[in-house]
Amino acid sequence: MNTKNKDIIMRAENISMVFPGTKALDNVSYNVYRGAVNVIIGENGAGKSTLMKILAGVQQQTLGQLLIEGQPVVIDSTRSAAEHGIGMVHQELNLSDNLTVAENIFLGRELQTGLAPIDNTKQCEVAARLMKRLKQEIDPNALVSGLKVGQKQLVEIGKALSEKVDILILDEPTSALSKTEVEILFDVIRDLTAQGVSIIYISHRLEELMEIGTYITILRDGKFQAEAAVEDIDVSWIVREMLGNDPVADFLPENRQYGIKVLEAEGITLTNEAESNVVDDVSFFVREGEIVGIYGLMGAGRTELFECLVGKAQYAGRFSLNGKIIGANTSTPDRIKMGIGLVPEDRKQSGIFPVSSVATNLTISSLWKRLKGITISEKDEEAAVSRAISDLSIKVSSPGVEIQALSGGNQQKVVIGRSLLNEPKVLLLDEPTRGIDVGAKGDVFEMMVKLSEQGIGVLFSTSDLKEIMSVSDRILVMSNGKLTANVLRRETTEEELVLASAQGF
Repeated sequence: MNTKNKDIIMRAENISMVFPGTKALDNVSYNVYRGAVNVIIGENGAGKSTLMKILAGVQQQTLGQLLIEGQPVVIDSTRSAAEHGIGMVHQELNLSDNLTVAENIFLGRELQTGLAPIDNTKQCEVAARLMKRLKQEIDPNALVSGLKVGQKQLVEIGKALSEKVDILILDEPTSALSKTEVEILFDVIRDLTAQGVSIIYISHRLEELMEIGTYITILRDGKFQAEAAVEDIDVSWIVREMLGNDPVADFLPENRQYGIKVLEAEGITLTNEAESNVVDDVSFFVREGEIVGIYGLMGAGRTELFECLVGKAQYAGRFSLNGKIIGANTSTPDRIKMGIGLVPEDRKQSGIFPVSSVATNLTISSLWKRLKGITISEKDEEAAVSRAISDLSIKVSSPGVEIQALSGGNQQKVVIGRSLLNEPKVLLLDEPTRGIDVGAKGDVFEMMVKLSEQGIGVLFSTSDLKEIMSVSDRILVMSNGKLTANVLRRETTEEELVLASAQGF
């Protein structure tokens, strides 16, 4: 796209960002146009969030420079970003529920003079004006805990607007909003751009981007890929530029064989505190020896569906395992004993016990299988640990080594091994390759295939298209809590999956 004679308020020029072992951004240049909605899009890991953090002063680039109104600037903190008129509303809400709307807006910047008390009256007056600007009838004295999710999102925007903002970064602002709330947000965005505010808008929702965007920039694998005016392109163009032509690895052998339906889900529905269905009437099945991948973007409902499966959430509908119905109130430990294994998404937070040994991490959830009377058989436990380390090729000098000393890939193998020691009929893997290197990803995929060949049904979720196409026999696509596709991997394309993931908005 020819950018000459365009009104560019800010430009990131030749930005590179290097972290230990990875290059998150590679010589990226990015334009922000004045009074426009500047959409930025790319697959997970494309570098969007890293670039936005640099613009907002959260991180500092390794190479390159930032320019505002054509002049080089140094933005080395969120405070200096604010001084240059840049505000950011993060995807994860950053509000204190126990404070009022006005108190949240001015938190850390309270209106007071010297040692005088905080001027609550003035703060409420300003907060009321901000809410009016955002077309909200929210009482500045209302506790944030009593607001709906959509209202909280708009309070976050009001917080950003309480300082002089020329550039406002919105990171996935509609991920938790209803359709009505999205329409309100879009009206607010249009009003802000009419007032000269430049919006940087990050989202995966393609139809939404086409509706609200003015310009679009696409990143791929940490590099600039394309820029265009939204009026000049369509959804297919976006998908083509996002995906590129990189070949997809195939870990599945020919002539795969499956057994009976081992897991069935019927009409699973989960409603969140905002009374939105984060899982919306989802039905599917997994057969013995089959690898079923669930593809979806952030907020699609994949993790919430897994929480229903393992009994961590109260849901409507029903699951059955080998034809036996799993009661909605069946506890997580009882579901594990019935034959459901789970490898959680956040390995460090909920998958491992960092200062415990590899052996302890492997056996901790299956000790009940090694009870001899009222004691645990150490011989059986040692044999199980030895077998798991050998079968999963876990690289460790001794089972007594603390698990935190292992690489991310080997930690993930230990978490998978823990589930396998319970002899599951179905293994659930939520983002199984998150935080591990490319070589370890291949090991995990090969392990998944090996387990499926032993008759275990494998259900895994990912937001990575290459992964979903590499190791799935069949692919389910979730979007906004709904199941929007159920297709054989060999009969679909990456473009079709992306389009299905954008439905339901």
